[in-house]
Amino acid sequence: MSSPPERPPVELVDFGLGPYVDGRPSRRFPVYTRGNSGEVYPEVVFPFSASMTAALGGDPARDAMLATGIMTAAECDEDADVHMGVFGGYTYLNLSVSRVVAVRSPGATIAETDATFLGAEGIAPPHVAQRGDRSLPATLRGMRYGIAMFGGRPLSRLDEDRTEVEAWRRSLPDVATASDDELVALVEDAIPMLGRMFGNHLLVTGGAGAGLSLLRRVCEKRLGDADLALRLLGGLGDVSSALPSWDLWELGRSVAASTEVTACFDAGLDGLEERLHAEPAAGDFLEAFGSFLSLHGARGPNEWEVACEVWDTDHRFPLALVDRMRFAGPDHAPAARAERLAVVRDGALADARGRLRGPRRRWFERCLAFAEAYSRARESGKTLLVELIHECRLALRELGRRLAEQGGGSPDDLWYVLYPELDDYRRDPASFAEVVAGRRQTRDALSDLVPPFTFDGRVPPVSTWERRADAELAPVAVGAVLRGIAGCAGVARGRARVVLDPSQPGDLGPGDVLIAPITDPSWTPLFVPVEAVVVDVGGQMSHAVIVSREFGLPCVVSVTGATTSIPDGALVEVDGTAGTVTVLAEA
Repeated sequence: MSSPPERPPVELVDFGLGPYVDGRPSRRFPVYTRGNSGEVYPEVVFPFSASMTAALGGDPARDAMLATGIMTAAECDEDADVHMGVFGGYTYLNLSVSRVVAVRSPGATIAETDATFLGAEGIAPPHVAQRGDRSLPATLRGMRYGIAMFGGRPLSRLDEDRTEVEAWRRSLPDVATASDDELVALVEDAIPMLGRMFGNHLLVTGGAGAGLSLLRRVCEKRLGDADLALRLLGGLGDVSSALPSWDLWELGRSVAASTEVTACFDAGLDGLEERLHAEPAAGDFLEAFGSFLSLHGARGPNEWEVACEVWDTDHRFPLALVDRMRFAGPDHAPAARAERLAVVRDGALADARGRLRGPRRRWFERCLAFAEAYSRARESGKTLLVELIHECRLALRELGRRLAEQGGGSPDDLWYVLYPELDDYRRDPASFAEVVAGRRQTRDALSDLVPPFTFDGRVPPVSTWERRADAELAPVAVGAVLRGIAGCAGVARGRARVVLDPSQPGDLGPGDVLIAPITDPSWTPLFVPVEAVVVDVGGQMSHAVIVSREFGLPCVVSVTGATTSIPDGALVEVDGTAGTVTVLAEA
């Protein structure tokens, strides 16, 4: 592998709201998308984390591409944010690169690639073929890597990464007593490791997409049912992004079993934790809740962003989820759902095996095992990375608190400082007051805007972006059918509950259909008490689909505008096989 060039430094560009983080789009690969990126990184980035990862994290997407052989160093090493970048303060992935990879991959199509990872057909600009898109040497190298991938090479790397992170975490100093230099050193050690492991995670993610495609192909060609692939990948068990839901369910049962703890929750989410600590009967619940946080505290909204709150740092988030769990009946228990789903999956698998013989049967089994292993590994790898990020979050929060005491600012001022400015900021935090205030104001202004879902060549001027407050509700009429991408098979009816923030789920509960804009893993506990899930964006490898399959919930993703067109409280029918949502009655 060639030596990587230096990544373009993070630049602060004034696009009409004040200087903020902006990247350099590729000329060779000009189309970028928020698809998949917006699902896991929905908010405006912070200057500190963006500049720190650019300076220390390398270019993991480049490394992953070169490892596959399907792209060359010459293609990757343009002086630009080729594979992913921050544009107008928001993260984007390069869609042109994914499409060229599809062109070079035997049997793959651009449409299939878009559906798997993007889930927004008709929104992104069509691919404009260029000379060099097709490359026989790149195809042959990719095929050679595919054979290695089939043998599990990226999975073995994931095991090695897990061992390394566990050893690193055991070596960490106590954040509360560590010196400022030790806190900085902790993060500076972690970011290069994070970048390298993120590259491995991208390889596993590619394997998960390839596994689904192979399984769909064999099911369609040999069994006449491409959608069977999704049913066979349901209820796998040991999917790490679904595991917090099991523990949250038990916490919900604990609440429901105690009159005193129930009374604490009945009084509302405001002040809930204080009431629980004042209630003697809540001791067992609080002990179990503490264990939950030690296991899953790194999860939360925007958990990839080191500057954002997660379950461990803001307990209101997980307590809001427990509050919804406590109303669900026994039939919604993850274990009960898993048992029902296992019966369905075993029946479908037995039928498929009964219809295949000889080499066809052996190929089917290999494709199924491949898809299962990589689907699990993708979620496990992401959990590992999120836990590593959380160690950095805790160290930097402590450093920010100390510097705020020294300079008279706020503990979150650190997030608005560029990494190359850190030494100067540590020496004199007060001197950065005006800079921090300006960047904070710009970020707040960007947060009020909706970034374009895709762009071609350069992100449109910020002055043309829609304001979130101006997004108009356009309720559809009774009888309307909204179409998306089938995520998890099954049909369910319920009252639509539009939830825009997982920490504010309202009265979402049994009998409801969750209508959400995106669903990263912090949303997925809300899947437990509901009957079905509908999401504005997302492809067939999105977390919404993976967790819905794990719970056997009918799910439709890429229902464009679902949160603004499906009336809250309306009776809807979700067909997760056909990929449709039908409005049956008014709210």
